[in-house]
Amino acid sequence: MLKKIITLLVLTVVLSSCVSNKKYAALEQDLTDTKGQLQKTTMEKEELEARFDIIEKRVDAYNAKISSLQEKNDQQMEFVGNDLTVLSKDMRNNLNSILSKLSPEELAGAKTLKDSMDLAITYNLKKSINDQELDKDININIDKTVVMISVADSLLFRSGSYRVSSKAYPLLKKLADVINSEPSMDVMVEGHTDSKTIHTETIVDNWDLSVKRSTAIVRLLQKKYQIDPSRLIPSGRSSYLPLTTNDTKENRARNRRTNIIIMPNLNKFFALLAEEEVVKL
Repeated sequence: MLKKIITLLVLTVVLSSCVSNKKYAALEQDLTDTKGQLQKTTMEKEELEARFDIIEKRVDAYNAKISSLQEKNDQQMEFVGNDLTVLSKDMRNNLNSILSKLSPEELAGAKTLKDSMDLAITYNLKKSINDQELDKDININIDKTVVMISVADSLLFRSGSYRVSSKAYPLLKKLADVINSEPSMDVMVEGHTDSKTIHTETIVDNWDLSVKRSTAIVRLLQKKYQIDPSRLIPSGRSSYLPLTTNDTKENRARNRRTNIIIMPNLNKFFALLAEEEVVKL
């Protein structure tokens, strides 16, 4: 009996010792893992602090730069009349330089900054168009800053077709030169038809033909003459904006036309003035 009791006691001590060793090993491993995680966290914290220090210095530098620019702008910028548009003095001098080339009669109608901008843009457009010696067979109208160049379809397309004729290339090249010379302008290409209805395998109706013709011109201006596509706007007007009645062959020929409309983009114009100002600096 005594032997059994001793044996049980020995087994209890041995088993207790094994359990304690396992718990100790587990706790030791947890401690090691915790130390490793703490070291990793400390390194990450130091790295974040270093990055934050760099960012903080950059922010301080940017703030200093902004303050400097603001002081310069406060000195150079001025409001013009009741206009909300603001020009620097150098940009205003640039604009005045263009306006000085106009006659007193032309300047008389300029009551606001926008009027002055319109006159300056119109002057540049007329100068560019005159320099290009555009074909006498096309019609050019300038209404303030909008230039309407109307081209008869007989110069651009065959009857009922939207494929641009190669004989139109020299004319389109001259027009493209004008457009490329005025980067502050956007360009709308309008297709117009006469009132005679059309329906073929590839053309649904007059709407379709007018759109296809304007798109064909736009693609050519982009791909062959490298005009920025973001400046191009194709538009189809069908037969609903005729120049005259459609009761004779001659009148219908007048109504079949493509209008290339050069329109001012004042944001681009201001940007160009600013670029010129930077170049001077």
